[in-house]
Amino acid sequence: MKTRNTVIKLSVMGVLVLTLASCATRYRNHGYVPTTEELSSITLGVDTRDTVTETIGPPSATGVLDGNVNLYVRTRVKHFGPRKPEVVERQIVAIGFDANGIARNVEHYALEDGQVVPLTRRITDNGIESGGLLRQLAGNIGNFGPTGVPSSSGGGF
Repeated sequence: MKTRNTVIKLSVMGVLVLTLASCATRYRNHGYVPTTEELSSITLGVDTRDTVTETIGPPSATGVLDGNVNLYVRTRVKHFGPRKPEVVERQIVAIGFDANGIARNVEHYALEDGQVVPLTRRITDNGIESGGLLRQLAGNIGNFGPTGVPSSSGGGF
């Protein structure tokens, strides 16, 4: 009886330890931002897009509108138990280039500099209805002309 109580107590303690461990705060880092030393090696007005990429690596993204900006983005996300992940830090380094591809400026941004941009999911309707196999087969009756090619007049249900 005494060993059974000991096993139950140890099992309960093990479950509690695992439960508490799963609630520990975890941080995940995403992306890459060049160091200050790497950025100081870029000579504005001299270095090109290619030499910048060779020096500090490829960018996370490029400018959306004109492509004359290399963006290096690093994000730190806090995960705590079942809660929604929270972005606690974001650094962005933007290196701007002129029309000839020569580096013109280096700008730093942080999470505090930005604003929340809601992302929406836009879906194009494909026109396919989910009416089932029988309905789709029956809907095609009358859509074929005498030559076996679909007619332009339609016909189905």
